[in-house]
Amino acid sequence: MLVTSTEQFEQAQDALIKARSNLISGVKKTGTLVSSYATSLCTVFNKVDEQGETLVPWYELKDKAKTGIKAERALFASEMLSAGFETPTVDVYWQRVKEASGYVTPSNRVKGLPNIDTKNLADLQTIINRIFKAEELGDSSCKLSSDNKAGLMDIFGFMGGDLDKLG
Repeated sequence: MLVTSTEQFEQAQDALIKARSNLISGVKKTGTLVSSYATSLCTVFNKVDEQGETLVPWYELKDKAKTGIKAERALFASEMLSAGFETPTVDVYWQRVKEASGYVTPSNRVKGLPNIDTKNLADLQTIINRIFKAEELGDSSCKLSSDNKAGLMDIFGFMGGDLDKLG
């Protein structure tokens, strides 16, 4: 729409504000909708004991026990595709549902926390390698860094770093 008057501008701005509000409202609801679907999947497919405690969550089921969840996944994908969503979007939403059900993606799993010295050693290696790269490229903005590179390398070596892995 070509805005040619103050009235048209105000109408366009009102429409923009309404569209933004609608989007934000919809985004807020997405989390609730995903959680609700995840809860339903857990209720129907989780393997539980007599007390209702989860023995195996639905996303960890194997072999024949997984048949129902495979069928549900196919229905989910089919309906999402019919609604006009692309396969990558379907996959992202299925992942969100799994996570809302308790699944922890491998990249989000807690790893052994490195200690501060280990982190600092890795950071020093990155800094020293950045200086080497800048020097190779003839970057004149690293003069101070170049002047102090030997000291950084001494510290790196003192902390147990392998000087042969630098550069």
